[in-house]
Amino acid sequence: MAFASLLALVALAATVRAAPSSSSVTCSDGTVVPDSMCCDFIPLAQDLQSMVLQNECGEDAHEIIRLTFHDAIAISQSLGPSAGTGADGSMLLFPLVEPEFQASNGIDDSVNNLIPFLSSHPNITAGDLVQFAGAVALTNCPGAPRVNFLAGRKNAVAPAIDGLIPVPQDNVSTILARFADAGNFSPFEVVSLLASHSVARADKVDPTLDAAPFDTTPFTFDTQIFLEVLLKGVGFPGLDNNTGEVASPLPFGDTSTGGNDTGMMRLQSDFALARDERTACFWQGFVDQQDFMAQSFQAAFEKMAILGSNAADLINCSAVVPQSVGPVTVPATFPATTGPQDLQLNCTSETFPSLSIDPGATETLIPHCPDGTEDCPSVQFSGPATDSP
Repeated sequence: MAFASLLALVALAATVRAAPSSSSVTCSDGTVVPDSMCCDFIPLAQDLQSMVLQNECGEDAHEIIRLTFHDAIAISQSLGPSAGTGADGSMLLFPLVEPEFQASNGIDDSVNNLIPFLSSHPNITAGDLVQFAGAVALTNCPGAPRVNFLAGRKNAVAPAIDGLIPVPQDNVSTILARFADAGNFSPFEVVSLLASHSVARADKVDPTLDAAPFDTTPFTFDTQIFLEVLLKGVGFPGLDNNTGEVASPLPFGDTSTGGNDTGMMRLQSDFALARDERTACFWQGFVDQQDFMAQSFQAAFEKMAILGSNAADLINCSAVVPQSVGPVTVPATFPATTGPQDLQLNCTSETFPSLSIDPGATETLIPHCPDGTEDCPSVQFSGPATDSP
């Protein structure tokens, strides 16, 4: 498979940011946009950052990015408009309906965070609010692309039906069929969208982890997830046998830098897509390919964000999306205690990249002194922690 060719196609598929024209408008902050309606999103971005996101790629950013998908994917070519009208803000307009669906368990926080902006920014539709909030949230995540944003979505007039949002326990055929029915998404585009799982936290799959403390270190939009999902599982961070979860290669958290996370939870759907013959090469192709992953995600995200609308009827307000915080330059690495021997690869047409292995935690041991005291110099051992002698 020629991933260089795929990257070229991805670049062509991305929406081109609007260039200034004779009919352009200059907003109060100096931003040049093609239509005055775009100016309304500048104060919205400021309010989203100060009131919800706090300029961080944290839990609120993750939840809003998840909301963009759940709001948009609820559309069906086979069932027609009565099933749902895509990226239409129905999650916010019918908060006692769609957020209660099993597939959206835990999404109510982001819904409740965004609903007040409907009244404080009345010129912005619910569908535009959801997708713009997602675009702003992504700019807080190192490595994430600055996605283009089109405005002018119509508000939903009815909630979408249940059953249109894929769940972790769905098999690959079901997932691919759902994406194809929603908007002719290819298997490559499906895997591209899952780059968002690099900044995700599944805290509703295992009820014992929902109330557990978690690492507050900001998320990074990088390719590490595409490597780690390919590793063999060895345990669970909490209870096992949870619906939609499979064994993790990293069941226990790393507290060496002050974090208190409970380890990595691995979704059954990610595990399956990484190993299925229809998607395995796409999944493997993102390992340590940061730019390729980010551009592929951008193209698929922008396609998802306008489901239910005609792009020709929307206004390109990409200029009002804040600048991204910056790139990720750290390569993917095997976590300590793992290595190439732990890979489960089903794609044989591509050579897997050569990656380094993270060093284990440094442990300070106090040896027993010959005189029976413990007043001997500390000895530093590098590598995975072991029992004291």
